Amino acid sequence: MKEAEQQLIALLGKEHVRVHESMAQHTTFKTGGPADLFLLPHTAQEVAEAIRILRMYQIPYMVIGNGSNLLVCDGGIRGAVIQLSAMQQVEIQEDMLSVQCGALLSTAAAQAAQASLTGLEFAAGIPGTFGGAVVMNAGAYGGEMKDVLCSVEVLTEELEILTLPVEVLELSYRHSIIPEKQYIVLGGTLRLQMGQQDTIYAKMAELAQQRREKQPLQYPSAGSTFKRPEGYFAGKLISDAGLKGKTIGDAQVSEKHAGFIVNMGHATAKDILDLIAYCQAEVEKQFGVRLETEIKIVGEL
Repeated sequence: MKEAEQQLIALLGKEHVRVHESMAQHTTFKTGGPADLFLLPHTAQEVAEAIRILRMYQIPYMVIGNGSNLLVCDGGIRGAVIQLSAMQQVEIQEDMLSVQCGALLSTAAAQAAQASLTGLEFAAGIPGTFGGAVVMNAGAYGGEMKDVLCSVEVLTEELEILTLPVEVLELSYRHSIIPEKQYIVLGGTLRLQMGQQDTIYAKMAELAQQRREKQPLQYPSAGSTFKRPEGYFAGKLISDAGLKGKTIGDAQVSEKHAGFIVNMGHATAKDILDLIAYCQAEVEKQFGVRLETEIKIVGEL
């Protein structure tokens, strides 16, 4: 590990290679154990070269964006975490946005609005990055990434850079082929439409107000904890099961929206996992529906 660390420092710079880095600092849940190595590359070439070094020393690795859909277990992550948040450029040309993987969706939406481009208003309040949004076809308030995405630049398992049209990604509800192909999203293009700036800002303000009214934004969380079961809404099932406000440790089923599990202060990942399991068991017992987590759970218990 030490030799790999030295090579990674030579590649990325000492400030961009961290040892035993607490993942609570890099997830919106604000909990989780340390990563053995934490890397912050700034270019696609640095990503590819860092992976080559890690593979040479047989060090496992995972790639993250803003950590907004991630629960890291209390034992932390063995191996390396590669965070792509430094790759965050957004460029606009006519009705097209070119977005790097680490750019926040909210930033891309704000820049689109400033250019009087409509179509990305739904994404203004989503806390994740462009790369993560593409991987899971993120969406909100009737809009999804598949509605505006044109193409994606990815790093393949063979460390080749490919540009793929949206059609081959098989985007559907919270799904793409990217994880199964083990691609790493480096960036992509969005096609929007010219609109009236005042109308765009008004729509974004309306959706922001709805979020504030319906979602527990004052507490750390990873957004919707569970996927929407076919024919149901996870939050309603959990609420109907009488679980609103249910706590285990400092983890709570939000009293504002039962589809969210929130960190009330010092929740451990175990608190959150136990509460997830409790909700799944109660909903299945009462309604015969098995809730599937939308958040990604990683690391050692």
